[in-house]
Amino acid sequence: MLATNITYKKLSRSELCNPAYQDQLVKFLYHSLEQYRDPEEDIRACLDYIIHPDKGGYVFVALDEKQVIKGVVFLTRTNMQSFVPDYLLVYIATDKNERGKGIGLQLITLVKDSVKAPIALHVEYDNPAKKLYERIGFSSKYAEMRWYP
Repeated sequence: MLATNITYKKLSRSELCNPAYQDQLVKFLYHSLEQYRDPEEDIRACLDYIIHPDKGGYVFVALDEKQVIKGVVFLTRTNMQSFVPDYLLVYIATDKNERGKGIGLQLITLVKDSVKAPIALHVEYDNPAKKLYERIGFSSKYAEMRWYP
């Protein structure tokens, strides 16, 4: 069943600079990401990066008719366009009661249509969303590897 009465939009700078709205976005992502979540301070740091005038990015939301958040995307500008994709989709989540209704697909479609530039994302191999990303054109070019001292 597809979600109805949902509005999708890119948030304006004034909306992003509202501390109360920032708290809503961070808390929504923290709770909705469940086992794939990062600490709230990391989510907030990503939002701070997006808002920073020398770094940048976008926040996209799905809102119901009462303006309650049903989905969120944090998209950061990499500022390394010559050797990695222009944007990194850092966070995407939908309300757990709304999953499977096309909200994530609509948000990613809005992201792609808005930025019209290469986008990278990281997804764990066992994350069910991986199938959605592959279905809409994302592919695995590399396996990400990390080293920590």
